[in-house]
Amino acid sequence: MLRDKTLRDVICTSTILMALVVAPTILPVSIVRAERGQGGAASKAAFRTKCAMCHGQDGGGSDVGKSMNIPDLRSQAVQKLPDADLAQIISNGKGGMPSFKSSFSEDQIHGLVAHIRSLAAKK
Repeated sequence: MLRDKTLRDVICTSTILMALVVAPTILPVSIVRAERGQGGAASKAAFRTKCAMCHGQDGGGSDVGKSMNIPDLRSQAVQKLPDADLAQIISNGKGGMPSFKSSFSEDQIHGLVAHIRSLAAKK
């Protein structure tokens, strides 16, 4: 009887300790994934409101953008640019594209870069 109680106590204590070790590892991963999902939606919305007028919803260019010879964001030429270059173009503008550094935070600009990367798969 005493042995069964001791074994039950050891199992219970081990389970609690395991939960205390595993939970701090799993919870941050879940939070990071949730934030990425929210950031993805926010980036997509920002793209839709500020960028799609010229670049089109799919990054291929709207009629306005095509008339200005904007590059297809899904193209190899754009997709091979380093993230830092894309972020700089969004921030400072290029050619006929205006600067967006006063409209977007640095994190939002990096979110837009990630969104541009996702457009390549949709071509």
